[in-house]
Amino acid sequence: MAELYLVEFKGARREFFYNTYYHSLSPFDYVIIQAEQGEDIGLLSKKIDTDVDFTGVSRPRSILRPAGSTDRERYEKLRRDEIELKKEVDRLVGRHGLDMKVIDVECQFDGSKITYYFVADHRVDFRALVRDLASRHKTRIELRQIGVRDEARRVGGFGICGREQCCTAHIRDFAPISTQHARDQDLSLNPSKISGNCGRLLCCLRYEAELYIAAKKNFPPVGSQAQTKQGKGVIDRIDVFNEEAIIIDESNMPIRVRADQIIDWEKATSRGRKTERKKSVGYDPEGEEEAGPALDDPEIQENSDKEE
Repeated sequence: MAELYLVEFKGARREFFYNTYYHSLSPFDYVIIQAEQGEDIGLLSKKIDTDVDFTGVSRPRSILRPAGSTDRERYEKLRRDEIELKKEVDRLVGRHGLDMKVIDVECQFDGSKITYYFVADHRVDFRALVRDLASRHKTRIELRQIGVRDEARRVGGFGICGREQCCTAHIRDFAPISTQHARDQDLSLNPSKISGNCGRLLCCLRYEAELYIAAKKNFPPVGSQAQTKQGKGVIDRIDVFNEEAIIIDESNMPIRVRADQIIDWEKATSRGRKTERKKSVGYDPEGEEEAGPALDDPEIQENSDKEE
């Protein structure tokens, strides 16, 4: 069976392609690939050695040939032309009075298509703009509206961690993210600390969320009164990575205990001073379900990015 490769295009767009013609290929070589209509050029990212299930999606197309020196020169010229096309379309958008922002322009390698990527708050009637562009360039014109997270991916950049943006580096599909993911990990809800360059919640908030949720289920909720062999106190926080609860005892000193070292605990409810009590040798989370906090913080705007 033909080898499977991942090919990267401008704007961190990635697709799978088969080496149908069994060319000798190396990672980070430019290759000419079979596009939906015509030919395009991309960078060979890596060879895929594991099985990939393409059920429900179209079968990957073929790598036609490695790019030669002439192909590379043409590719570099297209990148320079795209800068001028971006300036041109910005002027035309203003002339047509359209409420949209063009982010990027991408020319297909064989010249059969020019794609304009833009963001807008609402649907835009750009039919007149398409006719204007088609009459100027005598080729197929495509205007594609994208979201702010896709905008950040195409523009590129570095996150607050100092590393390349996850959306540019490796994320293929955007998953819904909410402030609950930050709360589960005891993170600050300061928007400047949990938002990415796109202005939306950080994609990496999902990475360890399940680990935190699973670990915390083994302990009583933070704020509960807990009795241990080392003394009694209030659970201040859960050390997820060491699988320990930090308890502040009656002398205001911290105690570290594992879940099975908690003998007895009681939790104050939201109604006055009534308490719910659970006695056991070690905390048993079976049947214990704590309602999540209300997501009505005025400082944070809830955003699951479902539209993208």
